[in-house]
Amino acid sequence: MQSTRTALRRVLLLGPALTWWVVLLAVPVGLILAYSFFERGAYGGVEYDFTLANFDRAFDELYLGILWFSVRVSLEATLIALLIGYPTAWFIANRSEKWRTFLLVLVVLPFWTSLLIRTYAWIVLLNNEGLINQSLISMGVLNEPLSLLYNEFAIVVGLVYGYLPLMILPLYAAIERLPREVREASQDLGASDWRSFLTVTLPLTRRGSRPAASSSSSPRSATSSFPTCSAAASSRWSET
Repeated sequence: MQSTRTALRRVLLLGPALTWWVVLLAVPVGLILAYSFFERGAYGGVEYDFTLANFDRAFDELYLGILWFSVRVSLEATLIALLIGYPTAWFIANRSEKWRTFLLVLVVLPFWTSLLIRTYAWIVLLNNEGLINQSLISMGVLNEPLSLLYNEFAIVVGLVYGYLPLMILPLYAAIERLPREVREASQDLGASDWRSFLTVTLPLTRRGSRPAASSSSSPRSATSSFPTCSAAASSRWSET
């Protein structure tokens, strides 16, 4: 009886999330997979004639190059976000409860604004007449503006910025659950701060880095607004 109640409670708790996952992820992906076995219509529709030509075309050199570029940029952005996100999550987790709440609000604050608007804000910052180039020129650091836009650098910067909160929040949750006594015990045994971090903190919070990397890299590999707006026609992204 107790096991039945426990199972029912789990179903009720997981029900909304599973429904969301099935309706908004599993079903659409399943439809795309089913459509991949049919021919494309002359006017953009689907003709229900079975074919494997779509899979054959997927291995064309052009599409393989685009796929590799997408994967590489996504991995670069994920690694950079991890290097930025972990220290940030660590800093927040070690503040007082009042400051933690305030800092977490700052982390999620960019999500209150449209991704497209934030993308165009970066275009304003990175272009030749933007704030970064003009500030460096006015300080005498540069004689001419740097090429910060319409290249892979701009794409990576945009992707890191756009999905950095998805990296910070899971890492914060993993670090915040780590008992402070465990770290203090390692230091009482003679470990330095750096050694305590490498041998205690990092292994115990490693599990949090996996969902953090997964939740932030998946949308990066599929997003189009940053590449479209910041790479323009000079990038391979435009070939899609």
